[in-house]
Amino acid sequence: MNKKNIAIIGSGSWGIALAILLHKNNHNVKIWSYSDEEANLINDEHKCKFLPEITIPEEVKCYTSLEDVMKDSEIILIVTPSFAIRQTLNNLKPLANASQTFVLCSKGMEADTQKVYTEVIKEVVPIVKVAALSGPSHAEEVSQFIPTAVVISSENNDVMMELQETFMNEKFRVYTNGDMLGVEMGGSLKNIIALACGIAIGLGYGDNTIAALITRGLLEISRLGVEAGANAQTFYGLTGLGDLFVTCSSRHSRNRQCGILIGQGFNIEDAKAKVGMVVEGISAVNGAYLLARKYDVDTPIINEMYDIINNGKTAKEATEALMTRGKKNEM
Repeated sequence: MNKKNIAIIGSGSWGIALAILLHKNNHNVKIWSYSDEEANLINDEHKCKFLPEITIPEEVKCYTSLEDVMKDSEIILIVTPSFAIRQTLNNLKPLANASQTFVLCSKGMEADTQKVYTEVIKEVVPIVKVAALSGPSHAEEVSQFIPTAVVISSENNDVMMELQETFMNEKFRVYTNGDMLGVEMGGSLKNIIALACGIAIGLGYGDNTIAALITRGLLEISRLGVEAGANAQTFYGLTGLGDLFVTCSSRHSRNRQCGILIGQGFNIEDAKAKVGMVVEGISAVNGAYLLARKYDVDTPIINEMYDIINNGKTAKEATEALMTRGKKNEM
């Protein structure tokens, strides 16, 4: 494996997990954080407040200067919350060069434009090569080297192969998939369904309800993705079904956790505050709802989540609306 110089833009749990993974693979890793406090914690105590059980290797350094992390870096991982990606890319643009590869590692969709974020990278920093990493991969488990399988996607096959080699080891299996739009849409839209599953749990509903939401939610994701131009098969792979399952069922899922609080009666802002980290499902709802309107796709679960988040609809009212819809053929 060729040793790479890698910059990780974002010091949250996923950025730190990827830093630990890539250090294990013998790459040179630098992290950027917007926070002096987080940078000092990483550099002085080798800790991340979001992964308290983990010790960060001493060789992994954190900077608050984008210039310092971008200098000599070949691969740039974008691991900021989705709401900050466009501004971060604007800040990176004057520091980027055509030899670099930007790898989107965050999951989301830009609400205003309904673009996935690899499209935003190509718009803001058109000179770089672009890829996306996605799949069922909670930071808590990747950082502890628990066996995980993910997908790397790019429109450039050479870039895909290089990144597969860069990330892969005996605990982190990396598949390739050239359907970058589908890979990203699966990773983004599953957060909305996980939020819905959390709400169902918070309301006291059972396994039957969760199974229905996962199954029908996957249909909505794939239906919308195909209309947008993605490959239907992508949504039944790791970045679709795999990521949907783990995000809907895991105690590590912040979307599920936030949904549980909403189902228990917390308002949206209080639920987000109690989770204490970015809840991407809430951010993704608006873009998904507008995209479904654009393509005239039937997305009843996404529609109800939109009404809960934006129009004050209660979780019980949304459940009743879903359960009393007109009769349908499953297929």
